[in-house]
Amino acid sequence: MPHRIAIASDHAAYAMKAELADWLREQGHDVLDLGTNGPESVDYPDYGYRLAGAIEDGSAGIGIALCGSGIGISVAVNRNPAARCALVSEPLSAGLARQHNDANVIALGARLIGTEMAKACITAFLETPFLGDRHQRRVDKLSHSERSPA
Repeated sequence: MPHRIAIASDHAAYAMKAELADWLREQGHDVLDLGTNGPESVDYPDYGYRLAGAIEDGSAGIGIALCGSGIGISVAVNRNPAARCALVSEPLSAGLARQHNDANVIALGARLIGTEMAKACITAFLETPFLGDRHQRRVDKLSHSERSPA
């Protein structure tokens, strides 16, 4: 099933982002490329916030966030309560992020995994449905800033 996918990266991951965006289009997905598009140094939070905004406003239903490690951009994306971003480096975690957490954004570290592993993670992420049921109440809690009592 084709998805509307927003993709964003910092300078450390722009080459991987371009390759993944082309691959996603070849798979029939509608890709919204939010930059960056070159090796010049940029600040990953700007692109993480941009991607989370696309999820929040409905411009895309799924997001792919990339930076050198995936850590910084995932933190930026997760500042927006509309986004549930999971940093993954292999397909099992990518599938579990969807299955249990209803993640709508996947983060990948371009300096840590290769393009083929990134594609395997994205494939697992896109093909795995959210289980709902007991997981739904947990996901609902992720959208609220108040903490539950321990």
